[in-house]
Amino acid sequence: MSNSLGVGFIGSGFNAKFHMLGWIGVRDADVRGVWSPNKKNAAAAAAYAKQLDVGDAKAYKSITDMVADPDIDAIWITGPNQARVENVEEIVQAVQSGKGTLKGIACEKPLARNVAEAKKVRDLVKSIGVKQGYLENQAFSPQVETGRALLWARGAATTGRPYLARAAEEHSGPHTPWFWQGKLQGGGVLNDMMCHSALVVRHLLTKPGAPLSTVKPLRVTGHIASLKWSRPEYAAKLKKQMGSDVDYTKTPSEDFASVVIEYETDDGTIALGEASTSWSFVGAGLRLSAELLGPEYSLAWNSLDAGLRLFFSREVKGKAGEDLVEKQNAEMGLMPVVANEAVAYGYEAEDRHFVRVFQGKEEPRLTFDDGLEVVKMLMTAYQSAEQGKTLEFPPRGLDKFVPAVAKGTWKPR
Repeated sequence: MSNSLGVGFIGSGFNAKFHMLGWIGVRDADVRGVWSPNKKNAAAAAAYAKQLDVGDAKAYKSITDMVADPDIDAIWITGPNQARVENVEEIVQAVQSGKGTLKGIACEKPLARNVAEAKKVRDLVKSIGVKQGYLENQAFSPQVETGRALLWARGAATTGRPYLARAAEEHSGPHTPWFWQGKLQGGGVLNDMMCHSALVVRHLLTKPGAPLSTVKPLRVTGHIASLKWSRPEYAAKLKKQMGSDVDYTKTPSEDFASVVIEYETDDGTIALGEASTSWSFVGAGLRLSAELLGPEYSLAWNSLDAGLRLFFSREVKGKAGEDLVEKQNAEMGLMPVVANEAVAYGYEAEDRHFVRVFQGKEEPRLTFDDGLEVVKMLMTAYQSAEQGKTLEFPPRGLDKFVPAVAKGTWKPR
């Protein structure tokens, strides 16, 4: 093998394939392995990596076998939330037993389903002394990064720091059944997607080059609701699509969530972050958006303002797909096209960054400590929503808190 970083993936689904697609723009690293509990899916993902020419990937029988292979230098964890602790335990056991060595471990959002699990994941990885990276693609999207850098350099430098950030992620719902099940996933759309938006608003409010800790969360107000998928006709449709284990007439998860976070900056000023997420959005497909406002400037980004649009009349017939935009909802009419989603959403840049981190060329911008902080924010938002009031951050009892949605006991109004 060459001197490039050899990367193995835990998980073979939608997220893993997005990272592989982004790997086309990553240098000095190859995708060399995939493990999944589903052997067929692992083989398909490995074949996809080969098809993209991002590495001579192969499917492994176990996580331990993948860690033990000297061609594997780092692991990207992209599997389901409910398997997070178990997967990390096997990685750590393989390293501690001397079966293999690693230079780094990167983990997709959320770090875990609740604070207790997130602390366990963080502490397990710290116990083997490898570099870590918390994978948060939207903070690496080129629009967010370029806009943030310019506003801070030109606007904040002359008229004062920004005071309000907004971020949202919206689409029509996840691809696979486990996402829809609160007991498996750890919640609903708040746990699945607010991890993006809550971190993005803090990222935008933080001066480039400064740590996130310079923008300290003080209070959190959260709200959750089931706006669409617990309606009888849509609950029936969802059950038909996802299987009998997904029954939103009995155990719904929230399909909409919003949070307002009040921050204190290191210079003593107050800043606000507003974030919202939705599985009940009807539009062309996935919509990411962000805003940053200061005394004499503003930033606005919408991923569906992609600069390319196609039109298909009623006479154009075709199968449903996602070749125009992720979570595509239509195949006719005027449709925006995101030409390179892996770049636009930040996957390419974050993967390039963490490859360089694990090679010792850069310091990590996001670690498992940051991932834990995000989980704390999400759990505080759930607590706030359940109690119907604003909470000081962090509230008492957060380490033991499990959302009602994750327990299967939440009932929407």
